[in-house]
Amino acid sequence: MKRVFSGVKPTGHLTLGNYLGAMRRWSTVDQHEADALFCVVDLHALTMDHDPGRVQRLSRQAATLLLAAGLDPELCTVFVQSHVDEHARLSYLLECVATDGEMRRMIQYKEKAAAERARGGSVRLSLLTYPVLMAADILAYGTDEVPVGDDQSQHVELTRDLAVRFNQRYGRTFVVPRTTHPGVAARVMNLLDPTSKMGKSDDVGPGIVYLLDEPDVVRKKVMRAVTDSGQDVAYDREGRPGVSNLLEILAACEGGDPEELAGAYDSYGSLKKDTADAVVELLRPVQERHKELCADSAYVEGVLRAGAEKAREMARPRVDSAYRAIGLLPAG
Repeated sequence: MKRVFSGVKPTGHLTLGNYLGAMRRWSTVDQHEADALFCVVDLHALTMDHDPGRVQRLSRQAATLLLAAGLDPELCTVFVQSHVDEHARLSYLLECVATDGEMRRMIQYKEKAAAERARGGSVRLSLLTYPVLMAADILAYGTDEVPVGDDQSQHVELTRDLAVRFNQRYGRTFVVPRTTHPGVAARVMNLLDPTSKMGKSDDVGPGIVYLLDEPDVVRKKVMRAVTDSGQDVAYDREGRPGVSNLLEILAACEGGDPEELAGAYDSYGSLKKDTADAVVELLRPVQERHKELCADSAYVEGVLRAGAEKAREMARPRVDSAYRAIGLLPAG
């Protein structure tokens, strides 16, 4: 059975984009068809200035939402990154294989570093090197496939490069993974800025639908979504990004085709209403299950503890092998 790894970063509240772009596929497809691991990658949340208490709260919330979205610990492994030391152990080895030039070419590093400097802040070294930690997350488990959104493809390509380079220099140690992309709504865009993705750490809250938003809040946000000039409803991602984003969200919620759906509407208002209703209904069972899990924190903690133990057992032999291959003395 192929092995799949993916994760969520607790830098903000999880969004409709996280669910449609990744989490729903994890629960409906990946955990059933693969030996799947899903991780709250909390170490990645430390690359920017952060509130420690908030990172802990968001990590717990993210783990709970993964379970609420349908991940079953009987079918897959759900855990927190920092609970498994092998991630950090392997990350340093891969830093010794990666190059400075590779790190500085990462698009997300350029964008986030520029934004941080514009705010007058200093750029942490971990922001530059975190793609190597992401590579360690993936390679530690012999991952075959990494289901990610378009914005993470460059990081998976780096992972592949590092795996190939390590294998060539020190002997075959790592599986070279491949990227997989979900179909419709792989990248849900911000409702107020449809040229930007619906990111959980964005500043434009009114353009983001969070998984725990109340139904009235969801409807208000969707009804205020930016559309485009003209009155006809047409699917054109380049020329009509606003209405195309709504069509993709509706299609993803109901299993339709955005281009075909466009022909069923003659006004933006009716499209927005149907999209809002579809999102509310999509999120309802997730929110109900989340409420149940919050009332049973011992269950969630038990799932994460068992998941970390299982992940550790899976990762340790490969990471120990990498240590020997690169020239480090075995301990004990």
